[in-house]
Amino acid sequence: MRILGIDPGIATIGFGLVEADRMKAHMVTYGVITTPAGLPLSKRLYQISNDMESLIDQLKPEVISIEELFFNNNITTGIAVAHGRGVILLAAEKCGVPLYEYTPSQVKMAVVGYGKAEKRQVMDMTRRLLNLKAVPRPDDAADALALALCHARSFTSRLPQMSDVKETI
Repeated sequence: MRILGIDPGIATIGFGLVEADRMKAHMVTYGVITTPAGLPLSKRLYQISNDMESLIDQLKPEVISIEELFFNNNITTGIAVAHGRGVILLAAEKCGVPLYEYTPSQVKMAVVGYGKAEKRQVMDMTRRLLNLKAVPRPDDAADALALALCHARSFTSRLPQMSDVKETI
């Protein structure tokens, strides 16, 4: 299964593509989409939409795993990120790719095994699980890979084993 993890944003959107088969996963590629700070919000959203559609077309994921928004202290930043996230959701829908949403706690639980893990623990486990020499940079890309791993570990673990499937007449 080709899983595209997306860490939503407005200035920087992290992405990470993972191929997973049962509990084994490997990293295919990762990076970020960026928008210039001086652009009006509407132009940034338009660019994110175009870039996401191009990325989906190029990488051909079977599913997309995206982080649900978590508002901390800065509601203004959260609203801008929500705009960017909405455009990403729209791009996935336009491209016909199924979308799965995970909270930060779900990502931490799936990757580290503890829903209140620290960011550095998630990044290190992402590196280990994908057999990478170093933690991917920037952080947004590492977060996107963790989101892809979250889906791989959550979703593929529920697939039936061939020995579990009984033939019925």
